[in-house]
Amino acid sequence: MSRHWSDPLTEAELTEVVELIKADPRVGSRPRFWGVAVEESLARSLADDQGRPVRAVVLNPDTHQAWEVTGWTSGTDRTASLGSWSAVDNRRVGISSEEARMAAQACREDPRFQQALKKRGIDDPSKVWVDPESITGFEPPEYADRRLAWGSVWLTEGERDNGYARPVAGLVPIIDLERLEIVEIEDHGVFPMAPEHGNYAEGVWGPPREVAPLEIIQPDGPGFSIDGYQVTWQNWQFRIGFTHREGMVLHDVVYRDGDDVRPVMKRAAVSDMYVPYLDPDPTAYRKNFFDWGEYGAGPLAPSLELGCDCLGEIRYFDAGVINGHGEPRTIKNAVCLHEEDYSVLWKHVNSRTGHGEVRRCRRLVVSFWATVANYDYGFYWNFYQDGMIDLEIKLTGIMSVSGIADGQKPEYGRLVAPNVQAPNHQHYFGLRLDMAVDGPLNRLFEVHAELEQDDALNPYGNACRMVRTPIRRESEAARSTDPARAVHWRVESTTRVNRFGDPTAYRIALPNTARLYAREGSVAARKAPFVAKQLWASAYDPQQRFIAGEYPNQGALGDDGVHVWQQADRDLDGAELVLWPVVGVHHDPRPEEWPIMAVHRIGFRLEPDGFFDRNPSLDLPRSRSTHSTDGSHCCSAEPAGGAATA
Repeated sequence: MSRHWSDPLTEAELTEVVELIKADPRVGSRPRFWGVAVEESLARSLADDQGRPVRAVVLNPDTHQAWEVTGWTSGTDRTASLGSWSAVDNRRVGISSEEARMAAQACREDPRFQQALKKRGIDDPSKVWVDPESITGFEPPEYADRRLAWGSVWLTEGERDNGYARPVAGLVPIIDLERLEIVEIEDHGVFPMAPEHGNYAEGVWGPPREVAPLEIIQPDGPGFSIDGYQVTWQNWQFRIGFTHREGMVLHDVVYRDGDDVRPVMKRAAVSDMYVPYLDPDPTAYRKNFFDWGEYGAGPLAPSLELGCDCLGEIRYFDAGVINGHGEPRTIKNAVCLHEEDYSVLWKHVNSRTGHGEVRRCRRLVVSFWATVANYDYGFYWNFYQDGMIDLEIKLTGIMSVSGIADGQKPEYGRLVAPNVQAPNHQHYFGLRLDMAVDGPLNRLFEVHAELEQDDALNPYGNACRMVRTPIRRESEAARSTDPARAVHWRVESTTRVNRFGDPTAYRIALPNTARLYAREGSVAARKAPFVAKQLWASAYDPQQRFIAGEYPNQGALGDDGVHVWQQADRDLDGAELVLWPVVGVHHDPRPEEWPIMAVHRIGFRLEPDGFFDRNPSLDLPRSRSTHSTDGSHCCSAEPAGGAATA
């Protein structure tokens, strides 16, 4: 099988690049890594199986240095090699899981930390979890030159116990990640430990309920075909990639319209996630994470399992990543692909004749998950038969909680168990969509509903027009939703029109948004300016890759990202458009979300808007009932008796 430039990196490619870096004396004897990724802008023109350009991030914790290292994997045209070494502020490199585990162990071995635990009746440090969290914006001034984290502390009663149900309230270690030492311990007082466990395994809370078996069967196999990491399903085709920072990425999304292959997007991914907590509690106020930019989604992806994460005729894709020590591994079944029935796509019954036609909706689902400490996030890109694409984000896992004193009522959260409060918080997902609607050059329009004010044109008072406003420059391209005005956006082709003379287009709808409840000038607000708007647009630049910037960890608040790039005020009229939609949810916790949270679903839609001349799903055949004894169709109906007519 040949290797395309956008395929996930393999273990062999990762190994050869890491070994070359480790052989350089600059990195010392115990280097730490934060990912290797393909340089996509350079790789796009390569032939299959050629060596691929890559960018790696490596730290030397002993000399407090870090670098971006460019290089090439081996291929039919070259051997593996390294190129440039560019210095990076060592504090700003993201935190790997391995670095976090080493820091947690350093806390458990610290006598001062052990003494603080004993004050709380905890004599065995091995039962304590410490999650080193990003400290961006809250660095103690005396340690501002160090690579730091702060620790959230939890108590577990055993390997299978849910430690996230027992927060150790009031105790906050400040950790030097390079020296692997606690530089400061904050002790805000002793609070009672949660008396209840928070376990959620089968049988813990009573005997399992009766659930009838449900099997998804496609007797002839799935309706999609796979060639390496390229997927073809009905009229859709795309490629699957995977990066250290973003996890799953979709490349070269096209729609086959008869013999015409029509591009829609060049690239689509979740660029970053921002999670601000809205509680001044000493173990909560620092919680405002860029889960991708400060940790990285790729290595946090679990292996998916048939019958649990995915159901039906499933195909999986593996992905290669490296850990914080530079050790490559393959995540088996990192990405899941399957078809699913999605109720009715369209239906009508002619009330005069009684004849009805209905088509079931089939959609193709490509998904991956990321487990970020307590929370689990699922990302489901769905492709539909009517030309629509949507992204469904599934939030589940365990809420990040704080301890609370006996009899105290939370002011900025909700009690979910005795002595356990879940703070109010939010989740923002910044997406990256490299648009290519019927070609590489597109235009952006904002559309809103407007009542006709001219009485002569509106004699009955009900005339409403949809107003299109061109977004011509980046200075105009930070936009807000407004459901009261039916605001949405159109990405139009610059080269193709439909039969009505309108530019072909796709519409972006953002039904799930949130307002940041943080005071202007606060760390929470200054750290992630992009959450203040719901759609950003910029002209493509290969160096402007992530909505919050390249290295947000311990950076000057808001010093990089799409809000900074837009200051160049580049022309967007007929440009290679990159859109940055922001999907958000305000999480007001409920007791029913404890000890584990049922999935909460949010997302966005990309809908054809004049891309086709009519409904593109008119060619769907009627479904045949598998329960029919005579092979008759189930999706058309003749009248059983007399039909009403008028």
